[in-house]
Parts: sequence; structure tokens; C-alpha cells
Amino acid sequence: MAGRILIADNVPTNRIILKVKLSSAFYDVTQAPTGQEALKLARETRPNLIILDGDLGDMSGYDACATLKADPLTAHIPVAIITPAQKPEAKIAALKAGADEFLSKPLDELTLTARVRALMRASATSEELRRRNETAHALGFSEAASHYATPGKIALIGSTSEEAMTWRAGLKGMVHDEIAIERADHLLESIYHGKVADLYVISAQAGGSSEGLRLISDLRARETTRSAGIVVVHGPQDRREALMALDLGANDLITRGADPEEMALRLRTQMRRKKEADLLKMTLDEGLRMATRDKLTGLYNRHYAMPHLAKLARDARDNHQHFAVMLLDIDKFKTVNDTYGHATGDAVLIDVAKRLSDSLRSMDLLARFGGEEFLVCMPMTTLMEARAVAERLRATICARPAAVAPDGTPVTVSASIGLAMGGAGQHDIDTLLEIADRALYAAKAEGRNQVTLGSHAA
Repeated sequence: MAGRILIADNVPTNRIILKVKLSSAFYDVTQAPTGQEALKLARETRPNLIILDGDLGDMSGYDACATLKADPLTAHIPVAIITPAQKPEAKIAALKAGADEFLSKPLDELTLTARVRALMRASATSEELRRRNETAHALGFSEAASHYATPGKIALIGSTSEEAMTWRAGLKGMVHDEIAIERADHLLESIYHGKVADLYVISAQAGGSSEGLRLISDLRARETTRSAGIVVVHGPQDRREALMALDLGANDLITRGADPEEMALRLRTQMRRKKEADLLKMTLDEGLRMATRDKLTGLYNRHYAMPHLAKLARDARDNHQHFAVMLLDIDKFKTVNDTYGHATGDAVLIDVAKRLSDSLRSMDLLARFGGEEFLVCMPMTTLMEARAVAERLRATICARPAAVAPDGTPVTVSASIGLAMGGAGQHDIDTLLEIADRALYAAKAEGRNQVTLGSHAA
């Protein structure tokens, strides 16, 4: 199935007609005859979309929507309310109740399915955000803030500058985001120079009959605007182009000449969704950072290093190149902890990590492998080059104190390094690490503060 939809209407015929239309598009449809039943099913089944009639018999669709949006279990589910035709006040009431969309009677099948597809995309983002927040909470991570204090940026691209200025005048005092007017033929140039908006309001006739649709495709194709909200303003003659816009990636449609309050409410909804998408990316990036980075030093951890090392080895084999693997261990680190305390030991680890990072190329892999041990992997490197780098790293670490103890004593440390070489026809990763590990222990046994080449590395 394409997704789960809950429809609520107190008229059985209306429910059946709507179910047939949606089921033909392979949506899994559940029906509710009353508002209370809809609220109950929404909590139990967590559908991807809820469609409410304005009149549910025991309550209005607006009251049901407000209840759904106030419930943490259902607040993330997009809601559409079916409103009577030619009743602007009903549309405004739906948006004020928290509805993500309204659908005017009689329901046109093309419009219905296009709107449903757009709402399903919004549902997927909200659901993923909720799932990641729940996972982060279960793992003990701090949840990201759910409010957005920073105003967003809205770009208005009308069919004429006068139309865009009319939109801006209508929105004055109803949205608190920064609003800029852009010309369709200059929009991509502005984006190239860093003027990126959170929302783009585009006339279906901006720049010509098909320019508005092309702009949507361009915005979705660019990394900086891929997650931006896009709202298309269209007239009755642009209906087919407007529906195409939804499938090209537009988030919402507004009929030309709509009440400015409707536009403001729709833009607020889209800004909220954009901020949610940004939050999703931020929590994903933060989750990846927490999963792959060592908390103390900021270096990659062993969990990240091993698959990365395996990929590097495959690339080296495929391209007939050599690479170096080093295991570096701080000498007598336990003595540092025992003598000066763990805080000083942590300061030593942080300083050593920085010195190593500053001494390597951006293409090299540096990871804290565990305790006071570090892994260095250098792609496209010969044995002579690797040996020289290893000696430089060793000398850098002991060149000056790595920390100052609480009593003012400078703490200088040294490091032992085991080196192994990999590449086409060489050993697998586990064997290379064993060779480097044996070389490291040999360096320790031979007096520490030196580099030892693994016996099978050449």
C-alpha cells in the first residue's frame, strides 16, 4: 500500500465515495463515522494522513482537528478538512484549527490525489523526525528543541513585481519572517550568490507559461534549496500546471486572489514543516556524529574506523595503490593518570589528538582506537613516505609538554608507533592490524618512543 489514510464523515455515502477514490490509488483506507471514533482510531492506528469532513455529527471537523494537533501521539499526522465550496470562512477556520490542508467540495479526483501525495511526503518527514527523537530519547541523548525562535526567510516570485508587492503588503503583520521579492529570471543567480530562502512563493505564470514549473525543478535539484518549502500561486486557468507542480515537488498551492490570511496561515504551516525538515537533518547529523566520533577528542572512533579502513583497502586494491596503517600508543600513559589525575590524562589525549590531526592530510584517516591508542591510515602512500610521516608524528608528540598538571608541572609524553603497509595483493585488514599491533609492541619492548616497521609490511 502507498500509505494509511483515516477518513471521517458522518454521511456513509461520502465515506464510501472517498474510500473508492483513494483505494483506487492503492491507499489503505480506514473509516470513522464520528469525531470520537476518528480520534480513537487515530491514536490506535497512527495513519499517515487524516481527512475530516467539516461536520462529523458529534463534533465539527475543526474541533476534531484541534484535538488531534493537541495530542502528542497524533500531532505529527497531517490533517485535511473537507470544506463547503464558496465559503472562504470555512477554509480559514480549517487552517486556524491546525489543518495542513483543506479540500473543497465537490472533490475532484485529480486534485484530491495530487494533494494527498503532497501530504504523504510531509507525513514521511514528520514521522521520521518523531521516530528519531524517540530513538535519541531512548538512548539518553538530549532532544533537540521543538520550537523555532529564529525567523525564516520567504522569497516572493510573482508573475510581475506588482503582484509580488501585493502579496507582501497582504502578509504584513501576519507573518514575522523576513520577506524578499525576487525576479524569476534572477532567482537562480541570487541562490548562487548565497541568497537562499526557507520558502519560495512562486506564481505559476512567473517568467512565462512554463517558467514556474522549471523553477520548481531547479530548486529541488540544488543542494542548498532541496529542502526549501515551495508554494505555487495559480489561477483557474493554471489548474493542470498547478497539479503538475505538486508532483514536481511543490509543497502547497494557493489560488490567486485568495484571502491574505489564508496565504499567511499556509506559509506558517510550510515554515513549520521546513524547520522540522531542518531539525531532522540536524538530529541525523548529530546522531551520526555521536555514533562515529570519540566524545573526548572529537576524532573518529573504532566503530567508524573499521568499515572506513575496509573501504580504503578495497579502493587501494582496485586501483593498484599502496596505503599505510599505523597504530600509535602513548607511552606510560597509566603513569600520567596515576601521578597527575585523569583530568590531566584527558588533557594529554586531547592535545595529542590535535597534534596528530594537524600533522596529517585531510584525506588521511585518524581515529582514537581505544584508551591511549590511535589509528592512522594514509591512502596512496609509499613505505618511504609512511616511515617519514610516522617519525614526524612521533617527534611532534614529544616536542613540547602536552598538558600542565594541577600543581603546575609540565607533562611531556612520548609515543610508540607500529607501521604496516597494505595495497594490491597485500594482507587483509585484520592481518594488517595484527602486523601493526605486533610492531607497536616491538617498539615498546625496544625502549618506546620509536617507530617499528611490521615484519611483513614491506
